[in-house]
Amino acid sequence: MKLFTMICLFLAFATINLQAQELEKAEIDPKYKQEVEQILKNPKVKNAMGFIKANDNVTVQDNITLNEIPAPPFGEDDRSLAFAEMMKKLGVDSIWIDEEGNALALRKGTKRDRTVVLDAHLDTVFPEGTDVKVRVNKDTLFAPGIGDDTRGLSMVLAVLRTLNAYKIKTEADVLFVGTVGEEGLGDLRGVKYLFSEDGPKIDSWISIDGGELGRVNNKGLGSLRYRVVYKGPGGHSWGAFGLANPHHAAAAGIRHFVEAADKFTSYGARTSYNVGRMGGGTSVNSIPFSSWMEIDMRSHSPARLDSIANIMKEAMQKGLEEQNEIRRRGRPLQLEIEEIGNRPSGELSADLPLIQRAMAVSEYFGVEPRLTRGSTNANIPISKGIPAVTIGRGGTGGWGHSLLEYWVNQEGYKGVQNALLILLAESGLSD
Repeated sequence: MKLFTMICLFLAFATINLQAQELEKAEIDPKYKQEVEQILKNPKVKNAMGFIKANDNVTVQDNITLNEIPAPPFGEDDRSLAFAEMMKKLGVDSIWIDEEGNALALRKGTKRDRTVVLDAHLDTVFPEGTDVKVRVNKDTLFAPGIGDDTRGLSMVLAVLRTLNAYKIKTEADVLFVGTVGEEGLGDLRGVKYLFSEDGPKIDSWISIDGGELGRVNNKGLGSLRYRVVYKGPGGHSWGAFGLANPHHAAAAGIRHFVEAADKFTSYGARTSYNVGRMGGGTSVNSIPFSSWMEIDMRSHSPARLDSIANIMKEAMQKGLEEQNEIRRRGRPLQLEIEEIGNRPSGELSADLPLIQRAMAVSEYFGVEPRLTRGSTNANIPISKGIPAVTIGRGGTGGWGHSLLEYWVNQEGYKGVQNALLILLAESGLSD
């Protein structure tokens, strides 16, 4: 038990250290603090803040209800339908599910000159068949996906419920969205569709996804992902010995990649690489006919990201050539490298009104705002120069992307209040 505790503490400190490298402080223009103060003087908003706290149990129940509807990668349909139905019951001007599977609900503004989005993602990292039943222990919810990002979905509903309860009007249109494909190989397909030619015109984007109160994510962490496959004839490990072996080529490719990538990532803008998944082969006594791997590379810098991708491709080609050179019979191996993920990087100035407003609201709650970099739905609008931010879900939690995931309702209602105030400041509180 002592060893386990020490390991957990080490991992926690390591995570804090890495996160600290991503944090940035920025000054808040006093006019945005005054703007937040003015919003809070509105009688309807005052009542709304109390309403959110009083109805915290409803928000928690929504979190449980949605979490127990499985939403594996590329299997979000049931949750999307349920989320759309929940928004419809709360009351919106129009509601639909688009061709990609995103659930959208429009609440019209009084001026209708802009559209502001409040978003959380529908999908989880967990495969079909995962037990997503929520276990409740006092103020703590345990279940895969309970925080990331089902909590965000329940907050979107809570904000909509609050606006309607007090008939709070905004100047801009507000689009409430549950997006598909945020995780893993989903490759942000939901938000990419929304910013395509087929999507609605969006002027500002607010995502709820991860972190405690005070998170203001204004920088997108770019990533490239590839599937690498070596293919050959395959055969019996004894009878066909001498054939080129795909696994051996893959091992050589990884060795060359790690050696070169280790040197490359030791300087310059922070860049990472990871061989995350591997597979292939039919039995221990068979030369495999294929060997595959999936590789994730990330960087602050688009140029560095392209460079490490080229390093990977050259390394995998070396592995191919080496194995083909030593084969004693049969046809040579073939190499296929396919891009399976591309999340653009980018950065928005801390001086942008949306970023300033998010920081000013954080400060209202007595929390020092933290400008961060991350890989979220906001990557897409950030890369296009469109005002966008990802904010935390409030409360506390841990073990995300694992079966042990949990979320603690430690003043979780403040996360909803935070989202409401940022949304009102950005969309304009209408008299």
